[in-house]
Amino acid sequence: MTLSLDLPPSPATAEQETARPDRPSVTELRLAAYAGHRQARFPLGRLTLLAGPSGGGKSTALRAYESLARLGSGAAVGEAFRDPAACVPERARPDAQSRRGFRIGCTADGPEGPVRLDVAVQAEPELRIVGERLTAGGVVLLETALRDPGRRTVQAAWYTAGSASVTRAPMPDDRLGTALLPLRVAGKTDGQRQVIAAAEQMVVALRSVFACDPRPDRMRAAVPVDSGRLLPGCDNLAEVFWRTRSECTIRHGLLVAAVREGCAGPVRDVRADEVADGRVRAVLDRGDGLLTRFGRLGDGELRFAGLALVLLTGPGVLAVDQPGEVPDALQTLTVLADGFDRALDVRQREQLLRLAARMCDRGHIRLLGTVSDASWAEGVPGVTVVHLEP
Repeated sequence: MTLSLDLPPSPATAEQETARPDRPSVTELRLAAYAGHRQARFPLGRLTLLAGPSGGGKSTALRAYESLARLGSGAAVGEAFRDPAACVPERARPDAQSRRGFRIGCTADGPEGPVRLDVAVQAEPELRIVGERLTAGGVVLLETALRDPGRRTVQAAWYTAGSASVTRAPMPDDRLGTALLPLRVAGKTDGQRQVIAAAEQMVVALRSVFACDPRPDRMRAAVPVDSGRLLPGCDNLAEVFWRTRSECTIRHGLLVAAVREGCAGPVRDVRADEVADGRVRAVLDRGDGLLTRFGRLGDGELRFAGLALVLLTGPGVLAVDQPGEVPDALQTLTVLADGFDRALDVRQREQLLRLAARMCDRGHIRLLGTVSDASWAEGVPGVTVVHLEP
């Protein structure tokens, strides 16, 4: 199985045509041959909603993005793709060596301009990365290929522009070569420094991802106090309230204001109270002496509160992988919200979208969500809607 760049370079988006952003961010996801997608390209703005009917591949696209993010964080291919067989296109036929796989890629924009990454993964008979290409400005900065199926390495060649145009060396076939480049390239020539800068931009753009899908059935119970970092299902919402209410009064005030818009009845405060066994439970303070436990709230109210908390906090509160060597001012958190409007009524989804657009406009957070129908979001400033066909 070889790496084939089936998709030509995309035209520059309006976001890319402006001055180069300081914060690296993923501006396009490509699924050349992945599950039910073929030759699919998804332009990504600061706030993007993938819209389409059930079975159209919205959730699949989110999982693909999350898998790329894991690879960018240095995870092994088996950790990034937990069910690789499901990533192989259904009609894909094995080659003469009984191999089947899939192709996936993205573009990250930043100080180095658009940097493109394309990856070919073999899923059968054994999982491995068999090809990778990193390009910028029309120059191939890294290219890998599987030369000997009997070895657990790929042959890599990266741009040098010195006495030799490229440097060749083996790399492991279970890791993303782009994530390894900063450790392998000396940075002695202009070409090598260009390779390192492009690789670092791609890795920083991919790494900080928080896949969030609040689970109301898990958010109603009291929970023990532990790390205080929010889980993807918002199971420990009460624990995070317990931690954050005293850490930043301004941010907590914004959260209270947001929850007030998404919950029925008056809301003066949102907090966590300790119960008899040392656990904490989330409550709404109605302002008249009445406390409403989150266990009594509807699914839409709970999902609204969970997503609002995600948008108003940051990597220090969310269970995400942070590039500690990168200053906070250059990092962007990408929230993946499958079923962004699930269980929300008309008022709640509009309020949540406004909050998301406001937070994404600040530049430190991006959101990629899925909805079945995006007619209510069309034309909202700052919102990119991508329609998927079944």
